[in-house]
Amino acid sequence: MSSSPSLATTTPHPTPSQPTRSQRRSDSRREGASLPWRYLGYVGYYVGAGLISGAVVHHPMAPTRYSMIAASGVLVFLLATVLNDIVLASERQPLSRILRVLGTSTMLSFGLGMLSGGMQHFADLPERCAVLIPLGIVLSFVAFFLKEAKRPWRRIFGLMGLAILVVTALTFLGLRHIAPTMAEGSGGGHSHSDVVPEKGSDEGQEGERGSGTTNPTSQPTAPPKDSHPSKEPGHDDKHQH
Repeated sequence: MSSSPSLATTTPHPTPSQPTRSQRRSDSRREGASLPWRYLGYVGYYVGAGLISGAVVHHPMAPTRYSMIAASGVLVFLLATVLNDIVLASERQPLSRILRVLGTSTMLSFGLGMLSGGMQHFADLPERCAVLIPLGIVLSFVAFFLKEAKRPWRRIFGLMGLAILVVTALTFLGLRHIAPTMAEGSGGGHSHSDVVPEKGSDEGQEGERGSGTTNPTSQPTAPPKDSHPSKEPGHDDKHQH
């Protein structure tokens, strides 16, 4: 009695279909059409993070002004996120994914802003930037993995998360140790405000100098009266006729 061949040996394996030339051209054309929009998206990332970095550092100097700048930076960053991660995405994203991307992108924008702004202005505001830099490291790390990873908490609380925590702690302790010496060297003030002259200070000094020259306190002395009015002007009294 002959045995029938098994299905595993008789059924042929399906070969993956290779894209045709027309499909490759279509994909290349689609990528070329989306490239300018991706450029705008990346510009929005960096511009938004730059606006936030300046706002979080300078916020105590003019809270209303820098709050508006920070809000503008967040808006630009979120528009770039929507363009790159939602509009230009290869697959349609569900609503839960869209909301998570928007929320984590807001966190990421502030984390990157704190990190870059604190590094730029540490010499100007060492005490404040010594807090912003470590906080920016932690916030950007957590926000990135919440946005990109499929199992973010395993990454955040894993070995890499422990390494980030150690780096953050060492950074905070080191910057707090250096900050007092930086503050003494810079005089404790922000360099941006040092170059702005106080309005009216120079004008007042110039006015005081000008008042001493243009408004003399002593009246000019009158020329002496001629004691001999009958004599002609310029006639020499010692002249002998």
